[in-house]
Amino acid sequence: MSLHLSVRDIGLHFGDDTAQLGVALARFLTTLDRPPLLLALGEPTHGVEMFPRLRNQMLAYLAEHHGFRSVAVESDCVAALAVDDHVTTGGGDVDEVLARGFSHGFGASPANRELVMWLRDHNAGSDPRRHVRFYGFDAPLEMSGAPSPRACLLAAHAYLTKHLGGDRVPHEGRALDALLGDDDAWADPEAIMNASRSVGDTREARTLRLMADDVVALFEAEAPGLRAATSDTGFERACMFARTAQGLLRYHAAMASPSPGRVEHMLGLRDAMMAANLLAVARAEADRGPCLVFAHNAHLQRHRSRWELAGMDLRWWSAGAITATALRDRYVFIASDFGDATSSAASQADDLQTVLSHATPDRAIFPAKPLSAALGRHPRLRARADADPGYFPLGPGLLDGMDAVAFIKITERASV
Repeated sequence: MSLHLSVRDIGLHFGDDTAQLGVALARFLTTLDRPPLLLALGEPTHGVEMFPRLRNQMLAYLAEHHGFRSVAVESDCVAALAVDDHVTTGGGDVDEVLARGFSHGFGASPANRELVMWLRDHNAGSDPRRHVRFYGFDAPLEMSGAPSPRACLLAAHAYLTKHLGGDRVPHEGRALDALLGDDDAWADPEAIMNASRSVGDTREARTLRLMADDVVALFEAEAPGLRAATSDTGFERACMFARTAQGLLRYHAAMASPSPGRVEHMLGLRDAMMAANLLAVARAEADRGPCLVFAHNAHLQRHRSRWELAGMDLRWWSAGAITATALRDRYVFIASDFGDATSSAASQADDLQTVLSHATPDRAIFPAKPLSAALGRHPRLRARADADPGYFPLGPGLLDGMDAVAFIKITERASV
């Protein structure tokens, strides 16, 4: 039997409608030892609508048939609160929510608009216990730099002061405010490439890191009383502010370092913040239902991530790897990729994407273990070479870091 025929028999094939996708997903889920707390769907590149649209279809099916009650996306965890408020209360204007509720420009995505509107409509008039919540699990970072930790640190401090009283909360708000100084200095876009421009290792910044640690410790020590005094949602949001302030201060300290490993360390800290947010979502949602997670494959895989950038070979542990260490088999990762149907049959054994495109008429989920076994008989198989720096094609060597591959076949590359 040829390679693409053996791989075709492994695939759980589906077309472009949610019902067919649901059948394939249901069959895949039955292969797992336990239901996931976090089911992660990756994308190989940003800005290609077919991947977030696949996410939307998956969520619609999983919410209806498998009790999923939340979705977490690669977007600013703080900004995402505006989206969650909108989809759970119906308040606010959708255009405004998309503009300020997503980072990285993701609010302009038609698929993200469709997601927000679906969540709002699904939740409207329903029991809050059946609401599908929205989370961002990225840190509030952009490629241009990192913001001041002011908003997050002061919000966490204000929550503690309100519910515990000022005499039980270390450090006064005005002392924190004075040390934080000028927000523009923290957000200097030149600091991302020039460590000497960063304020992350000043005396004030080092003092703030100790103060932020005290704030986080108080949330841990007073958790039972704070939950009882407010609500689980209120407590989790305040914890997120404290956790994010602490993470931002660490990130700014790394940004200020002249070490040759500076950029790699920053990338690792970002993914560690992502993982902390994912684990917090898993804890918060455990009694309501699983969460569908969506981000770049590189953030969700169990392998170390790798990025060749400006002559640097950068490697760090992904958020998925960190999360999987904690959740074990309750973390499940489906990577995604695409391929075109224009390659000749003679080239089928050259790269993974060509093999998968010849093995499915449309779209399919390929469970990773049997796929890896089938491909293992062809050791020369590789990932497709691609000139797009934002696209990270899957290679056979990455399959042991995932549970399945969701593959989309396209008729021509231009359709991407």
